[in-house]
Amino acid sequence: MARNVLGGELEPCSFDPLTGFMRDGCCNSHSEDAGVHLVCAEMTEAFLAFSFQQGNDPHDPRSRIRLRRSEAGRPVVLVRLALAGGVRAGAAPRVHLAATHARAIEWCSLEALTAHSADT
Repeated sequence: MARNVLGGELEPCSFDPLTGFMRDGCCNSHSEDAGVHLVCAEMTEAFLAFSFQQGNDPHDPRSRIRLRRSEAGRPVVLVRLALAGGVRAGAAPRVHLAATHARAIEWCSLEALTAHSADT
């Protein structure tokens, strides 16, 4: 069973919308996942605006994850670079630690993830 960054069993992230590289609602990944979909994050207006500015429009009907502005607050599985970019831009989403895969700490410290936690 996959583990989360807190050392417990990995909890699901989102089934509506259904997210994750493996489309299982969890932050599961494997060797073909070039984006490294390991972080469960709650969407914020600031992060959605940042994503749009970066050319990733989650509101586009062709997007694999379709979100409406009214859906800010829903958690989705993010790639590591999206989280890192949001943090640098001051638009970090809120991270759900129990649903974030343990491998996320290979590139982002637990302290940094905790600083943006939705769980506190």
